[in-house]
Amino acid sequence: MRVCVIGTGYVGLVTGVCLAHIGHHVICVDNNEEKVKLMKSGQTPIFEPGLSELMQASSQDGRLEFTTDLAAGVAHGEILFIAVGTPPLPTGESDTRYVEAVARGIGSHLDGGYKVIVNKSTVPIGSGDWVKVIVMDGAAGGAPEDNKSLEEISASFDVVSNPEFLREGSAVYDTFNPDRIVLGGNSPQAIEMMQELYTPLIERKYAEEQSLPPVPVLVTDLSSAEMIKYAANAFLATKISFINEVANICDRVGADVTEVAKGIGLDSRISNKFLQAGIGWGGSCFPKDVLALTHIANDYGYETQLLQATVSVNQRQRLLAVEKLKQELKMLKAKTVGLLGLTFKPDTDDLRDAPALILIEELNRLGAKVKAYDPIISSTGMRHGLTGVIVETDPERLADGCDALVLVTDWQQFAKLDYERMAKLMNNPLLIDGRNFLDPETIKSAGFHYEGIGR
Repeated sequence: MRVCVIGTGYVGLVTGVCLAHIGHHVICVDNNEEKVKLMKSGQTPIFEPGLSELMQASSQDGRLEFTTDLAAGVAHGEILFIAVGTPPLPTGESDTRYVEAVARGIGSHLDGGYKVIVNKSTVPIGSGDWVKVIVMDGAAGGAPEDNKSLEEISASFDVVSNPEFLREGSAVYDTFNPDRIVLGGNSPQAIEMMQELYTPLIERKYAEEQSLPPVPVLVTDLSSAEMIKYAANAFLATKISFINEVANICDRVGADVTEVAKGIGLDSRISNKFLQAGIGWGGSCFPKDVLALTHIANDYGYETQLLQATVSVNQRQRLLAVEKLKQELKMLKAKTVGLLGLTFKPDTDDLRDAPALILIEELNRLGAKVKAYDPIISSTGMRHGLTGVIVETDPERLADGCDALVLVTDWQQFAKLDYERMAKLMNNPLLIDGRNFLDPETIKSAGFHYEGIGR
């Protein structure tokens, strides 16, 4: 099928590359000329395992193209994905101006052939109908010689909500191995085309385990599909905040949260996923979506007490490592603290709302010198948004002269560091494991005083 993906941020680029890989002809559109030039050269603007190889292969095979020309993308696509950002406004609501601009642009370039317009961006509930109106406005304001009636314009396209459930660091895997595919819309023709588009994924032709039954496809109305995305992320954020709350109680009563999580995770009603206690969640999705859902509820006169508590617990949890440093080092002024990891999770270069940024800010406020090492940030030289921290090029340079280390991001590389050597380079061999990622006995035998979360 012919596909156009508008917006080559995290979701848009992964979607476009993966759809091209399974055999569709995809044109990705972005208004950033430098970014398009970069992608045309075969380089990805984001770090995501496996993405670069797939992008280069599909481009070489002629199934994947990049352009700044929206008109060309709309003319090409039978299915048009809107995948632009919806960042949070200061009020917590989603900023939908980019979605509006794209929807209006699509309308102005409709060529008469039937199109399915897909909301892939995370948008407020009710946006499907709103996008339909904006596209209609864009089409009605097109060239006078088109002379189309509103009925003809309306019949030429349908809007579908198709929320994404990709995890940064495993987005390519998640695309080829989905738990479910959600399609929201009221047009049988549009839903049928979306199912045809996703048939290779539904039939698990590119899945790691192909013997499983077909991927469940949930067809629902637009508003329910939009709510599913918000509800899924809000629940996962709540689950993490819950186990962090339990971890803080464990710290006070002498229990081990890793054993507690294992015990409750064996209950099939709970499962063991998202039960790893630590220093809180961050990133581009959870904070934005929880706040947006809260704002939507407030608009309709409902107070989301549980979601507000989820956010409150997370904000407190982010400073837990600082509290543990105070307990062990007393005064932090003039002390040197090294952070193992900067990104909000491993296998990504994303620093958006990363807990490390809060730690850096608070440690600076208390007069500490902050250093950091991150496998991606250190190797790429990325420094955008980083202030008040010295980014070292390797773990041993990080440890040298430190009074404490804090493991912030659970990169797999950190399980294999030479901790014995690092301990000898430090002024004071203290390690705060902010993700309960390391084996306490191994770290202690390397010469460290080890402190976990809820252990």
